[in-house]
Amino acid sequence: MSEIKIIRAGVDDLKYAEGISKLIDEAAKSKNSGLAHRTPEYICEKIKEGKAVIAFVDNEIAGFCYIATWQNNTFISHSGLIVNPKFRGMGLAKAIKKECFNLSQDKYPNAKIFGLTTSLAVMKINTALGYEPVTFSELTTDEEFWKGCETCANFDILQRTKRFNCLCTGMLWSKK
Repeated sequence: MSEIKIIRAGVDDLKYAEGISKLIDEAAKSKNSGLAHRTPEYICEKIKEGKAVIAFVDNEIAGFCYIATWQNNTFISHSGLIVNPKFRGMGLAKAIKKECFNLSQDKYPNAKIFGLTTSLAVMKINTALGYEPVTFSELTTDEEFWKGCETCANFDILQRTKRFNCLCTGMLWSKK
């Protein structure tokens, strides 16, 4: 039986940044998805800030997700959710996302948590956590967030529609 560990990443985990960046790129290509490129340096930044979750199976990187804050910490996004293809079908995406959700609530208890996704599996996970689909106008207006979409294969759609819609679905969780 495989040993599964899901942790809140710390400085000891910086050594995994390059591998995580490659996993994100490979997932984006293989699924032809809307995953945006994230450099190893960017991933290191998230790890140093205490805003990343890494999953391991038998001490091998199995998955990743990170949080980013927007508009003076009033909005939190979850991004870069990936599971190594070798470890899919084990429920890791749901477990990683849940830990990322808990991390967000621990660090920013009053923030609205959101994400953009083209993945039906992620939509189902988000729905189980209490997210609801929303129009992009309900999400952050922070230009830096939307700048992150520039490396996505679908960015031209977002530009053409003046950020009204894209292939991604916006999902929002807010404290009720």
